[in-house]
Amino acid sequence: MFVTALVTVARAGSSRCLSNPLQHPFIATALLTLLISGCLSSVPTGLAQTARPERVSVRLIADEAEAVLAILRRKKANQAITESDWQRVFTSEGYVRLKQRETSMNRSFEDADFKQFVLSDQLEARLPALEETLMRWKRADTVRSANLALAYLPNHARIRAKIYPVIKPRDNSFVFDVKQDPAIFLYLDPAVGREKFENTLAHELHHIGYGSGCPARKTAAEISAMSGNQQMMVTWIGAFGEGFAMLAAAGGPDAHPHAASKDEERSQWDKDIANFNSDLKKVDAFFTDILAGGLSRDEAQKTAATFYGIQGPWYTVGWKMSVAIEKTYGRPKLIECVCDQRKLLPAYNRAVSRLNRKGKEKLALWSGTVVAGLKSLNAR
Repeated sequence: MFVTALVTVARAGSSRCLSNPLQHPFIATALLTLLISGCLSSVPTGLAQTARPERVSVRLIADEAEAVLAILRRKKANQAITESDWQRVFTSEGYVRLKQRETSMNRSFEDADFKQFVLSDQLEARLPALEETLMRWKRADTVRSANLALAYLPNHARIRAKIYPVIKPRDNSFVFDVKQDPAIFLYLDPAVGREKFENTLAHELHHIGYGSGCPARKTAAEISAMSGNQQMMVTWIGAFGEGFAMLAAAGGPDAHPHAASKDEERSQWDKDIANFNSDLKKVDAFFTDILAGGLSRDEAQKTAATFYGIQGPWYTVGWKMSVAIEKTYGRPKLIECVCDQRKLLPAYNRAVSRLNRKGKEKLALWSGTVVAGLKSLNAR
């Protein structure tokens, strides 16, 4: 994510189907990485084009979904469901880790409740669609998704993740245990085709790869020397990593970020992008309040959460800023700015000052107050 969002607020139920933004365990890990390790101040110019084995380890593990589908097939055929059938579910890697995640968030997740969910008539009615969806997803090109992510990461970045398509009561998807054993849980949704699944994977894999690619120690001392308000602002600039991941998953600045999405999702994105200037100004006001000391951390978190939405300004403004920088200065410069988010807003302002002189579209700039607030923080 740029280690996306970086505080206790996480990415939420977007069209990429992530869970409640206030309950995302990835953010605590991301913030710790940022504050302890710092971010890159320079990036090699070469870009990853292939997922070399030493850089990528991605596995799709569908044992939970397969075990649930086996029970649904037995139920539909009026066959007895045995204890061994249930143990296949409850000992599957996907179920065990899903339960770990839910209990770590103090949510009830009992085997008896899950049994009731699996045996519901509503789930049985979805059996054919779920079976077909899992078959599509298992044929997905996870290497291509990893390549898309790596193309927007420094050359030394690594992607290690397990992907779990899961059948479960809640229809959210999320990232879990990023630091120790990175996992992406994706709700098995028949409305999501193979191309959209691969696009979502690229987005999430980019978030995971960012954590490995931008932990440079060089800026650690600079970050630790910041004032509390400055640290908070730089932290929230990191939330624009959602837009950067959108760009990576799309494959480049000339590709529509929702090319693989349903028409209504694409239309909603286009509508939201049209509000870019006003949305940038809303975030600018947020940053100004932070620098002025007008927001506590809890208040800042509450305000920042409103910029997630389905795909709010952290996505749309972040994407358009990234596109402007890449088209003006090239992808290596964009990666440099994303890996040291202190550079992002000034670089965008410089890029847009040039673009506004050439094109009909006049894009908003970050205010002098916000840019000045970053000047003392910029790596030289």
